[in-house]
Amino acid sequence: MKLSQFKNHLSNLNAVDFKSPNGEFVPQHFHVTEFGLSTKHFIDCGGTIRLEKVAVFQLWVDNDLNHRLSPEKLLQIIALSEKIFGDEDLDLEVEYQTETVGKYGLDFNGKEFVLSAKQTACLAEENCGISSQKSKPIELKVLNSCTPGSGCC
Repeated sequence: MKLSQFKNHLSNLNAVDFKSPNGEFVPQHFHVTEFGLSTKHFIDCGGTIRLEKVAVFQLWVDNDLNHRLSPEKLLQIIALSEKIFGDEDLDLEVEYQTETVGKYGLDFNGKEFVLSAKQTACLAEENCGISSQKSKPIELKVLNSCTPGSGCC
């Protein structure tokens, strides 16, 4: 989701809710602890130099169960941070603490925002000999016993 889309959705909501990829909601008393620009300048496995920029914000939950962040207040937080984005309408990334800090994409289902799982990928498939088709899982044979000559040890 682009930053402009996020702001547009916020302007039409009465409350801000986030749902994680497993269907559980982020507790309603979440805070947005930072909203900023993340830049990644790197070389992929094929030797291509790349530059990625995303707008990123962090959801954090504390024990203040009565805290609620309104759409208007979140729009104010975004407005403060927009000076670092320039004129770019960046993709959004969300950081949220579960077992570890996870990075998520963001979707909207018409009612609430949905954190979407991000996946790694090879960016230079043609240089690595990777087919663009999904690989089939490897089948492993499970042996019930390890007898001499069976090849299991």
